[in-house]
Amino acid sequence: MFSATNRELIKLGVALFFLTIFFSGCATAPKHADGTTAHYVDPSQQSQVSGVGIESQDIINMTDKMMRDILVTPLFFHPKTPPKVIPKVIIDAEYFKNESSTRINKNMITDRLRTGLNQAARGKMIFIGREYLNMMLKELQLKQLGVIKEGESTSEPKAYGGDFRLGGRISTLDSVDPKTGSFARYHQILFEMVDLNTGEIVWSGSYNFKKVGQEDIIYR
Repeated sequence: MFSATNRELIKLGVALFFLTIFFSGCATAPKHADGTTAHYVDPSQQSQVSGVGIESQDIINMTDKMMRDILVTPLFFHPKTPPKVIPKVIIDAEYFKNESSTRINKNMITDRLRTGLNQAARGKMIFIGREYLNMMLKELQLKQLGVIKEGESTSEPKAYGGDFRLGGRISTLDSVDPKTGSFARYHQILFEMVDLNTGEIVWSGSYNFKKVGQEDIIYR
C-alpha cells in the first residue's frame, strides 16, 4: 500500500509529465502567417491570385468587345430595308460549349453579354429567356384554368419564337516545358449568331489571348 505522501508524489509526477508534453507541443507547433483581411478589388484588373485560365478581367473584356461589335451590326440595329422588324434573340449558354482545359461557368460569359446588350439595345432587340420557358408555361396553365386572372394583354398568350440564337465554343492549346515546369495556354473563344430559320451564321466574333505561368492555380 502507498502512503499518502507517495500518492501525492505520484499525482505531482503525472501532472508534470502532461505539462511537459503540452508545452513541448506548443513550442514545436508551426507558426502560420497572419491571414489577409478580405477586401474589394477591381474585377477588370488582374489580381494577385491569378493563373492561366479565364478570369474576371477576361470575361469583362471579351463580353465588352462582343457587345460593341453586335451593336454596330446593321442586321440587328440598323436594317437597311423596311419593314424594320425587331429581331428576337436568344443569348444563353445552351449552345455555347466549353471544349477547353479551363474550368469556367459559361453562364458568366453569356449572362454578361445578354444583360449588357439588353441595356444598350433600348427596344431595338427583343431578348427571349428560353431557360424560363417552364416558368412561363406554368403561369399560362394557371391562367387557362382560371386559378389566376389574366394580365393586361388581351391577345391570346403565345411564346415568342427566336429569330437568332447565340452559339460558340471555348478552345485551348496547352504547352508545357518539362525541364522548367513552365506552361502556356492559348484561349480561343468563338461567338456566333445563327439564323434559326435558315441556319445561316449571320455574325461571328472571337476573343483570343495567351497566358504563361510557372504554376497554375485551382479554379472552382
